[in-house]
Amino acid sequence: MNDETILETEDLTKEFAGFTAVNGVSLRVKRGSIHALIGPNGAGKTTCFNLLTKFLSPTRGRIVFKGNDISAMQPADVARLGLVRSFQISAVFPHMSVLENVRIALQRSRGGSFDFWRSASALDRFNERAMALIADVGLSSFADWVAVELPYGRKRALEIATTLALDPEMLLLDEPTAGMGHEDIDRISALIKRVAADRTVLMVEHNLSVVADLSDTITVLTRGRILAEGNYATVSNNAEVREAYLGVGHA
Repeated sequence: MNDETILETEDLTKEFAGFTAVNGVSLRVKRGSIHALIGPNGAGKTTCFNLLTKFLSPTRGRIVFKGNDISAMQPADVARLGLVRSFQISAVFPHMSVLENVRIALQRSRGGSFDFWRSASALDRFNERAMALIADVGLSSFADWVAVELPYGRKRALEIATTLALDPEMLLLDEPTAGMGHEDIDRISALIKRVAADRTVLMVEHNLSVVADLSDTITVLTRGRILAEGNYATVSNNAEVREAYLGVGHA
């Protein structure tokens, strides 16, 4: 692994009973880039993400993050190294406010437990940093809102804020714009671009206009294997990719 590569997989494979979901995937993610993983349904994208974040163990192959072999590590240990999946550890508490959610995430990132039994003032020392994160994701005017009452796109922004509270070096985003209207898609895309200014992002995303707009590198999976890789122009002009994926529709 060279200094430019932050995450690398070698022959990453996951077999379930009689079915190979991920088949010999060797992936290299460049430090400081936005890297998209795309492909038709059943291509192995989610399984790949679950392997990278250690929610599944590989049948064979290796995963190396910042020079560390993380293939056999637990999810929490991988997160401590700085590889965090949004909507994984962030776990938004629906009946707490936006500010309270981010304060708890900040407390957790500093090694504390969830001290629900202590007075709210115990978390006040996190207010300034929490409000800065809330502003970063465009939620300043929603700071006092209860999470469950947030519009869908704003809830996703809160989930990203609680993930950023863990100060990840690399962020894995699983379909960040799924189920959103145009306005929310534009807002979350801008947020991802801002977040990626000083960290690496790997995302699974179905919306090809988002992929085209944000990604430095795109890896196309089909039937668990890498079909093609490159920038959007390279990938979208690949006849095999068009046949396997792009021709299916720009969903």
